[in-house]
Amino acid sequence: MGRDERIRKAGPARHRGAEGGASRPPRSGGDDDPAESTRGSGLTTGEVARRLGVAPTTVRSWDRRYGLGPAARDDGRHRRWTTGDVARLERMCALTATGVPPAEAARLALRGADAAGPPRAEGTAPAPRADGTAPPVRRRTGGAVGRPGGGLRLGDARQECRGVARAALRLDAAALDALLSDAIDRHGLVTAWTEVIMPTLQAVGRKWEGSGERYVEVEHFLSWHVSGALRRHTPPVAADRPEGTTVLACVPGENHTLPLEVLAAALAERGLTVRMFGAALPVESLVAAVRRTGPSAVGLWAQSRTTASRPLAQHVAGIEWGVRGARRRPVVLTLGPGWSRQTVPGLPHPPGLAEAVAAVESAVRG
Repeated sequence: MGRDERIRKAGPARHRGAEGGASRPPRSGGDDDPAESTRGSGLTTGEVARRLGVAPTTVRSWDRRYGLGPAARDDGRHRRWTTGDVARLERMCALTATGVPPAEAARLALRGADAAGPPRAEGTAPAPRADGTAPPVRRRTGGAVGRPGGGLRLGDARQECRGVARAALRLDAAALDALLSDAIDRHGLVTAWTEVIMPTLQAVGRKWEGSGERYVEVEHFLSWHVSGALRRHTPPVAADRPEGTTVLACVPGENHTLPLEVLAAALAERGLTVRMFGAALPVESLVAAVRRTGPSAVGLWAQSRTTASRPLAQHVAGIEWGVRGARRRPVVLTLGPGWSRQTVPGLPHPPGLAEAVAAVESAVRG
């Protein structure tokens, strides 16, 4: 399905705890200031919004309109959300995700009625047993987000993953963009990708594989917004530097570009010059690009073993340029799971994003 079907099974980083993501100072001001969480007890509005996968303005709106605000405030001004406060908001999210009108969802969340069972349409009630007693309430198990029975299993992933997953399931563009940008700002591109974005993408891929054609729109939606977030956080292209450039391309027949997009963004974040050629670059065009740019490093992405080509990688690694007696060759990196059983002797195969960034930096800067 082209670029939008990417990352169902693996990406440039299938590991946790990657190094190299430079942390940025948190933003300050109002309820979204992370520093506020160190004062008093409970969560700030910004922290609650990230956990739920909604915008902070949505949380405040629910407070004003429906009385779903916190029971107490720090110093009479800052909202402090307790576990019980957050539980009401989680119930509100679950109800609205199934189509219950916000006002009715708020009423049910405040009342706590049927809190553990699947929500009902307004004006209906659970059918009684034959003896006239109420049926037992079915409780949901943990680990899923989104609507009842339709969540994504994220295991012990970061709490931020759950917020991103909820926003993707609701197809909430504004909340998803805000959460992705916040994750990149807080952790840097490398850590945000390996610990927030990739686990969520993989969870969506598993959901898609296990439910036929359902949730395809969620994966397309999430992938598109991740790509947009990467572009927004990619510094302007720097002028060519003496140490050379890096060429990134998918091998012929390979359309999964998102892993290369994050690598390009991470390299640009470190001030390295990148030439990005995207999906399914023909052999002749790849060779021409390498000869024209004289790169220090070439990254070839293959998601599938059927697209990884050892002869192609060896051919690119053998390309030379420069004056006689001082001719140069590029360092070719085989990137992606497609190369796992097609490793090329002498060519690095970084297992994750952090390792790929380090390998490119080593090749470019010597």
